[in-house]
Amino acid sequence: MSDSKPEQSAARKKLSTAMAMLLFTSHRLPGVRGYELRRKLGKNYLKVVESLNHRLEHLGLRVKILFETSFDREPSEEDYDRARFFITLADPISLSDVVAAGWRVDELAVLSGALAILFSRGGKAPKKEISELLESKLPKWRVDAALEKFVRRGYLVDSGDGTLSVGWRAVAEVDQKQLLKSLTEMQEGREPATQQT
Repeated sequence: MSDSKPEQSAARKKLSTAMAMLLFTSHRLPGVRGYELRRKLGKNYLKVVESLNHRLEHLGLRVKILFETSFDREPSEEDYDRARFFITLADPISLSDVVAAGWRVDELAVLSGALAILFSRGGKAPKKEISELLESKLPKWRVDAALEKFVRRGYLVDSGDGTLSVGWRAVAEVDQKQLLKSLTEMQEGREPATQQT
């Protein structure tokens, strides 16, 4: 019995350390790399992350792992070391919740439209082309301001050569398949099943 107390205390400390590392970032990007977790938590850091995930489920959150590349095999230890771990929502939230969190509907329309274009073109497209398509529905100043905002927030990347690409945050937070499915349903005149940012 006395042996389990120190083990529980050590496990609790590892969970709180993992939570702190994932929430309180010192980098420009959220979360941490796997090798940083391994260095701080030990070689079984993936088990600590899995345990943290179970605890976060009750709060509607989860630890998401974003690998540098996609592959058709089981990720290796090295792949996990290079991957980025961070906390995100477990399920999509409704449009009303997004608006209540301070997002504007017209800005969401710009982001959704820009991402749909980018996703359908392999992740990159000319900025001018995206702007022109969006300006057919919204004023130019609104489109320009929203695109700039989403570049600053990491949803889009402006390469400086007139090309926009999908940013790390869009890859992490936006379900590409669900977004395209929702837009297709809207185009067909059906109500989308869920709202996705």
